[in-house]
This record gives sequence, C-alpha cells and structure tokens, in this order.
Amino acid sequence: MAALPDADVSARAAFEAAIRRALLRPPCYVSFSGGRDSSAVLAVATHVARREGLADPIPVTEIYPGIEAADESRWQRLVIDHLGLREWVRISISGESDLLGDAARASLLRRGVLWPPSFHVKDALFTTASGGTLLTGEGGDEVIGPRRVTPVTLLVRKRRRPSPVLLRAAASALAPAQLRRVRQRRDIARYDQQPWLRPLVAREHRRLLAADEAAEPLAWDRSIWWARHRRAVDVVLTNYQALGAEQDVVVGHPLLDDGFLAALAHAGGRWGYAGRTSLMRILFADVLPDEILRRSSKASFDTAYMGEATREFARGWDGSGVDTSLVDPEALRAGWLSDRPSTLSGALLQQAWLASR
Repeated sequence: MAALPDADVSARAAFEAAIRRALLRPPCYVSFSGGRDSSAVLAVATHVARREGLADPIPVTEIYPGIEAADESRWQRLVIDHLGLREWVRISISGESDLLGDAARASLLRRGVLWPPSFHVKDALFTTASGGTLLTGEGGDEVIGPRRVTPVTLLVRKRRRPSPVLLRAAASALAPAQLRRVRQRRDIARYDQQPWLRPLVAREHRRLLAADEAAEPLAWDRSIWWARHRRAVDVVLTNYQALGAEQDVVVGHPLLDDGFLAALAHAGGRWGYAGRTSLMRILFADVLPDEILRRSSKASFDTAYMGEATREFARGWDGSGVDTSLVDPEALRAGWLSDRPSTLSGALLQQAWLASR
C-alpha cells in the first residue's frame, strides 16, 4: 500500500475538486439510487455547478418495478425536491436486471465473466451517459462507515456510555491480530453465506477472508487509506473504467478519490469520527436534509438480480461449468432456487451459463 500523501485543502474542498472535474466535461450524470452516498455526490455536484455557473448534474436512476426491497422512490424524491433538479433520467428495468437476463447474456457472450457480476446489466446506464461523465457513490461503506478504531474512539474521545456491546467491540478492535483473525473466522462461519463451498474450501476461504479483515490498521487515517487500496476496490474501479470507455464515458468516484481521502485522513487523524452519520453531517449538512444524513435503512437488490431467468437456468442446469472440487453443484442450485438467493454466487451462475453455451 502506498504511503498516505500530504493534503493542503479541507476534505470538503477536495471532494468538490473531484466532482468539478466531471462537471467540466458535460453532460455530467450521477448514478443516483437515493442512498446516502449517491445522494451526497448528487447534492455536492449540484452545489458546485450552481456556484460556478456550470450545467446541473443529471441524476440517472435504475428502477426495478414490482421489487419492493429495491424501491427507493420516497428517498429519491426527497433528494430531488430538496435540490430542485428539473432533469432526472429514470431507467425502468423489468427482468433485464437479472444476472441471466437477455442483457446480461449478451454482455457475457461479448465480455466473458466480470466482477462484480452486476456489471453485466449496466449497459443502459453507460449508454445514457455516452459522451459525458458519470459519477457514482461507490466507496461510502468503505470510507464513511465505521472503521476498526471507531468503538475505541466512542469510548475514549466521545465519552460514550460503556455498554456491554461497545466494550466488546472496543476490546475486539484492540486485540492482537491473531485473536482478531480467529474471531473473524468464527463470525464468518456462523453466518455461512456461501453454503455451496466444499467444507475444506470453505475453511480456507474463511481463513483468507479473516486474514484480510484483520489486516486493517487501528489508526483511523491509515484505515481509510487501506480500505481504498484493497484489491477488491481496485478491481471494481478498473472494470468501471473499462465499461465506461466502451461508451466514451469518463467515470468518477468522488468518495474514493485519492485527494479527498488524503484530506479526510489528515482531518480525522488517528481517532477519526464517531461514525457514519456524524461524518455525513460534518461533510454534507449544508446540502442535504438531516433525514437523509441519518438514514440507516438500505435497499436490497438480490431478488432484482436473481429472478425468474436465474431460476429457469437453475432448474435445467446439469451441474457443469463449475469446479466441483470447490463447489457443491446441488447446494449451489438450491441457493439459486431459494426465496432469498445470494448474489455472492452471481459469478458462478454466469460462469455456469457461459460454459453451457
């Protein structure tokens, strides 16, 4: 991981600078779901555009009719009305969001397997922004969410009442790396989110995941710099750029911008902030209503991504196209056919379908 660079501006100024680059190459679209992160990007982009006499950013929203868990319409309308934006592109996706829908299959045949698998259903988004720029809210969970040191900060710096939950969290944060790895493995095993893995594979997978999580630095400033430069984040950003290039779209992720992160890290220092809502208020209270800043709910897209097209394939699947020394095909099929399929198996689903072709 590269060393944390110096910063000579505030975190908000650096965030605005990252957004301004996109506004200078209009039209500037914002991938807007209604969640806190994309709302913050849209609000600051609107603020900067109007302050500097630039064209307003254009929110573009993917809508999933009939899927209640993915319905963010109330939150979306709250933000759009607050900002007074007149142009709003809404892409209605009925069935085309499935990881094996027609759009995904065409993309798979053209591109092969991608990660994350949801990139195969994003062509409509990139086509909309063709020739312009696209800003996303990627990175909010990694950057603005709680870090390893947060429970310690709450106890020591913020003088929070030492509840049993907070004390356990702080003790876990301060534990040696070996003990944190053991606890991570135990927690991952308890939830068993990938029951299709063979037992020995699952054990090794848990070991690697736990080692990765336990590598997080304790200091808040080093932690958010570490979070940005993890391999998984790099892969997502690289693939975003590749998909954008196909449609002449310059993609930006202000929450993961190195200049913003450096400024934020220096502002937060070793201890950081009290949590996500606290930091959202510090950064964005002037451009968003507090109802958005303190929101705790999130939409779920699993059923949007794994619907009837997925189940149709699963019912007729012969178990080929996956490495059966790593994966139990029948457990995998059961997951695809369940009422709550997991997108963690999305890449395997697409790999199996592509092999069948």
